Amino acid sequence: MRIILLRHGQSLGNIDELAYCRVPDHALPLTPRGEQEAAEAGPRVKALLGDGPVAVYVSPYVRTRSTLRGLALGGRAERVIAEPRLREQDWGNLQDPVRQEVLKHQRHAFGHFFFRLPNGESGADVDDRLAGFLVDLETRMAHDDHPSTALLVSHGLTIRLLCRRLFGWSIELFESLSNLETCEHRVLTREGTRWSLDRPFDQWRDSPDGETQG
Repeated sequence: MRIILLRHGQSLGNIDELAYCRVPDHALPLTPRGEQEAAEAGPRVKALLGDGPVAVYVSPYVRTRSTLRGLALGGRAERVIAEPRLREQDWGNLQDPVRQEVLKHQRHAFGHFFFRLPNGESGADVDDRLAGFLVDLETRMAHDDHPSTALLVSHGLTIRLLCRRLFGWSIELFESLSNLETCEHRVLTREGTRWSLDRPFDQWRDSPDGETQG
């Protein structure tokens, strides 16, 4: 079994944080650069997929669905499923710019995993919904009628938390990892009952508890 994780291309929110104050998070579009990143990622992703069937699970946000279209996979996808559990951490509704800046400082000091955003989610909430998704996905992939390769097009924090859950990483290690760059990927491979990661995430600090990605 293989899972290919792909972060969306550059979105409006990546270059203009005030965009979250006037556009719903789920509706933020890709920038022209993000569209180019998706097109350039297409050949890489298709090479990873090979010639066999693939199931695609995509966050229903505009920027992730646009990224998937930009990959131009054609008929390679046996099925494409918009999966809400792969969405980004919910920050609530339209954000107030002053309050948004305060919350970011509080979240950094408190910890990204446990800090609950008003009217939104904590990282732990995202972790919980991803746990259910992974159980469903592994169950589906164990059946003969589901492709053995799945492509997941999602978001930076969501991808980190999915790997945290899959590998049982500590919360301290999760909070020490950096998000993938836009349109960057990772490949998860399962042999028997063990999953492996093709290469580690970048880390902005050593994990305080000494845990590593190995």
